[in-house]
Amino acid sequence: MIQGDVPATTRRSDPLLTPLKIRGLELRNRIMSTSHACGLQVDGYPQEAYQAYHEEKARGGIALSMFGGSSNVAPDSPNIFNQLNVGDDGIIPHLQRFSERMHAQGAALMCQITHLGRRAQPYDQDWLPAIGPSPLRETLHRGIPREMDRHDIERVVKAYAAAAKRCEDGGLDGIETLSGGHMIGQFLSPKTNLRTDEFGGSLENRMRFALMVHEAMREATSSDFIIGIRWVIDEGIDGELTPDESLEAARRLQETGTIDFFNAIYGSMDTLRALTNENMPGMGTPIAPWVEAVGRFKREVNLPVFHAARISDLASARHAVAEGHIDMAGMTRAQIADPHLVAKLAAGEEERVRPCVGAQHCQSQYRPKCLHNAVTGRETLLPHKVEPAEHKRRAVVVGAGPGGLEAARVLALRGHEVTVHEAAPRAGGQLILASEGWRRDITGIIDWRLAELERHGVEIRYNDFMDEAAVAALDPDLVILATGALPQTEFGSGADLVFSAWDIIGRQAQPAEKVLVWDGTGRHPAPMAARIAKEAGAEVTFATIDGGLAQDLTYAETTRWKTEFAKLGIEPKIDQRLISVARKDNRLAVTLINELTRQEIHHVVDQVIVDMGTIPDNTMFEELREQAGNDGVTDFDALLASRPQPRKRKGFELHRIGDALTSRNVHAAIYDAFRLCHVA
Repeated sequence: MIQGDVPATTRRSDPLLTPLKIRGLELRNRIMSTSHACGLQVDGYPQEAYQAYHEEKARGGIALSMFGGSSNVAPDSPNIFNQLNVGDDGIIPHLQRFSERMHAQGAALMCQITHLGRRAQPYDQDWLPAIGPSPLRETLHRGIPREMDRHDIERVVKAYAAAAKRCEDGGLDGIETLSGGHMIGQFLSPKTNLRTDEFGGSLENRMRFALMVHEAMREATSSDFIIGIRWVIDEGIDGELTPDESLEAARRLQETGTIDFFNAIYGSMDTLRALTNENMPGMGTPIAPWVEAVGRFKREVNLPVFHAARISDLASARHAVAEGHIDMAGMTRAQIADPHLVAKLAAGEEERVRPCVGAQHCQSQYRPKCLHNAVTGRETLLPHKVEPAEHKRRAVVVGAGPGGLEAARVLALRGHEVTVHEAAPRAGGQLILASEGWRRDITGIIDWRLAELERHGVEIRYNDFMDEAAVAALDPDLVILATGALPQTEFGSGADLVFSAWDIIGRQAQPAEKVLVWDGTGRHPAPMAARIAKEAGAEVTFATIDGGLAQDLTYAETTRWKTEFAKLGIEPKIDQRLISVARKDNRLAVTLINELTRQEIHHVVDQVIVDMGTIPDNTMFEELREQAGNDGVTDFDALLASRPQPRKRKGFELHRIGDALTSRNVHAAIYDAFRLCHVA
């Protein structure tokens, strides 16, 4: 039994802290991390960084970590998401060590195993052809599968069984398979199964493969080993598996006695729209959108039901469990933001949980990095718990954007005397602008840090414009410049005639009648300005230097902007560089050039809006570095090794972070702050 140290009175008072028993396993609470390919595997195995990432969640009180999203059971299900390979015995020693570590922290450990089927790509790993129940291409991953024959089916069934046995030999508590979009689901759904043999047509036939897989796994493992399935309760608008048919299939699978739980999901995952709107919804979408639908499913089955889809806060999870909609709340992204959320809940500090703002940075190429937690995914390099410093220092932080607030928070945890000085009347910096429209939840990044600084007694002085004399008067030991930057608009001839995207987003300027928005970064500001202008009634032309819209963002954010533009009727003009803007009568003549053909494109508009990133104002830095003992130089060797910066005998220590260095994103600013200050 895995129980942990939560007091019995606390367990009784909160439904999230009550245990749940599955077969012979008792889970200590109702909060889990669901399977995802976290990107930390090495050669297909969960080595140190991978294990440390999950172990931190166990240390933080989680009941169950379902790791290994889309772990492969066979060579023709290749590693295209940085998944694990449970298809060979080499993984067993890694699983054994992993299990020991997680169990020592009181958490259960299970793995998702699957065959990608038609989601595979034929040019990855071993260059084997993709296979599936029918030769139907998946648009998202682009492979065209070969239709499986009986030999393929028997081979893959055996591969599932062998993979399940490896997981048990590795000391895991159980596994789950995956129906939605993967091979089991491809057989089950009439959309992807066009067969006319005993594996196609009727529901009984389409279920046959799933039954064979689970029967083989049950035979290959012991009676105590837990087997579940991540089950699609409704394929949504893109699918053909209805809720009624899904429920009937679930009941039939349940009746075989081969499974112990359902992990319910909603929608499809074979298009970017379905993946980002249904399967893994993020910022700008409702919280826990499918909980009630899952509850209807749960009432019709007799096994525990897990669920995860933007259950991003404890209140939503508590409601879902208390109302009987689910038995286990998958709070995967919430724990990427704060792996200690269960411990904070149990300690009565729910308000201190670092919020998941739904930014989906953790689903980008940088996964599993949280937009505003610099440590997640870097557990072998950085500590989640900041230790007090041996000697107290006087620290001055200039700027109350996300980087400055993070620096102040970490320095306060170190025990230093910290003051924050902000020229504006409120904290937030560029995030105040970024929170416009569907991105309003991003303000949680600022709100949480302000609450933490108040808890630690850190003073923030607003409307406080700092200069060299003001800093010197504070007699600091350490100065952190988090002063951000200003919009860059210097593109060439006519730069003085344009507005920055910030001007429009911040309502410092109103959109004109006919507007050209030029995007030189592929980030949020230009699309935001275009949307504001369009909604104000402007005729909007949107041009970008990139080969597509919002190319510097995560796939989920890019998909959201493509959807917004389609609804607004804005068609991006790609591969276009802004050359010049000139006055023409009472209007503006704009010249762009196609990056590929070198052909000039001309527009006559009333207003030009550009986003080219930002440039720092280094005036204050140049003044201060003359007094600084380190001349304002950050030692990169020490920074990357998580060592304190070299101390000088005279003068204060001076560093710049975030956009005060160069134009980057929120995560970069927070990462700068944390790795510099946690050893300061």
